[in-house]
Amino acid sequence: MRTALYARISTSNHGQDSELQLRELREHFRRRGWEIIAEYVDNGISGSKDSRPELNRLMADAHKRRFDAVAVWKFDRFARSTSHLLRALETFQSLGIEFISLTESIDTTTPVGKMVFTILGAVAQMERELTRERIRAGLRNAKAKGRRLGRPKAAVNVAQIGSLRKQGLSYKAIAQTLGISVGTVHAAAFKKPHFPEAVNA
Repeated sequence: MRTALYARISTSNHGQDSELQLRELREHFRRRGWEIIAEYVDNGISGSKDSRPELNRLMADAHKRRFDAVAVWKFDRFARSTSHLLRALETFQSLGIEFISLTESIDTTTPVGKMVFTILGAVAQMERELTRERIRAGLRNAKAKGRRLGRPKAAVNVAQIGSLRKQGLSYKAIAQTLGISVGTVHAAAFKKPHFPEAVNA
């Protein structure tokens, strides 16, 4: 099986070497008879970063189907959170790529590994549902207290808009002048149907 290795050393891991992670991964997969075709290493980069050069390259190569499996030394070397890990695993699954975390003995090529993936997916789905419910509850509570929801309406001086229209300004020019949207200008104009139409409105 064509295998890609990923390793990362964060900015807080002074004195450590990504070679430690890679050495153990290489030995493990050579014993299994798998072909290691690529190694991706992010050195001195925090796992909390959304974008990492080598991880980005790995994901791009995954979409090109350049390997059949991705292996890491430990989950936290690869993903910044459970949700991040799950999204990556879902991507790999859709591409037919397996995922192995060596020290945590997670291997999606095995029945146990597939079960762990299913559990992670269920936990992430539950977290998403709980978050949505908290948001809905917050909105209901705010509405019950009489709070206005959504973005505050922009202050509109209808008379000023009418004056600018009389001067021949288009809706777009008025919007730019007053720092409001064209839609807001239109709405104000409809309230005052006697506004004259400017040329090239």
